Amino acid sequence: MKYRIEWKYQPKGNEKVHFTSDWLSSELAIQTGEELDKSGKVSELTYYDEMGTSWTLKEIKKLTVEIEEDPHEVTVYFDGGFHKETNRAGLGAVIFFRQGKKKYRIRANEHIDQMDTNNEAEYAAFYYTLNILEDLGVHHLPCEFKGDSQVVLKQLEGEWPCYEENLNRWLDRIEEKIKALGIQPRYTAISRNENKEADKLATQALDGKEIFAKTQIL
Repeated sequence: MKYRIEWKYQPKGNEKVHFTSDWLSSELAIQTGEELDKSGKVSELTYYDEMGTSWTLKEIKKLTVEIEEDPHEVTVYFDGGFHKETNRAGLGAVIFFRQGKKKYRIRANEHIDQMDTNNEAEYAAFYYTLNILEDLGVHHLPCEFKGDSQVVLKQLEGEWPCYEENLNRWLDRIEEKIKALGIQPRYTAISRNENKEADKLATQALDGKEIFAKTQIL
């Protein structure tokens, strides 16, 4: 979770001046807030998280301790592969997150039958990542989802209409799951080259090679 700090400073003989920081990591936000507070020159020091909730410095410090062991700073890459001849799909997911002071990566895939189109495979892959996040205990956090299907991402954002009945069913399932987890999604379209790890996992699933690996990264 990242935070923005807002505070006021009153120069001698002048009205208060309002300042707003950039988005900061929790560690840097706390350090900055403590230094501003110790200076004795600021007032109305308030934190805002990416969900729009406001916090005091004391509350942020307590919150950071409480959630330190929960997964956070989550970025998800997803991709769906589709075999038209067999109506089978391969689902690929790469998930990066922090837990405590450590960073992790999960690589996972799965195959699913009775798919109709490649777009449906992409939706199924997205829903697959949500199930992994739920198992990890991710909740009430902003999460970034990256994929190379602009159609799916734009429909998830609500910018493009979706007319296919089966895809609308996937949309409903995804929206229900996101709401239940309290996730604030951010959707980012990337190139196929940038998504090659999730693509490879989807292909491996179609070839019958199932993978689920959690790795600590530096």
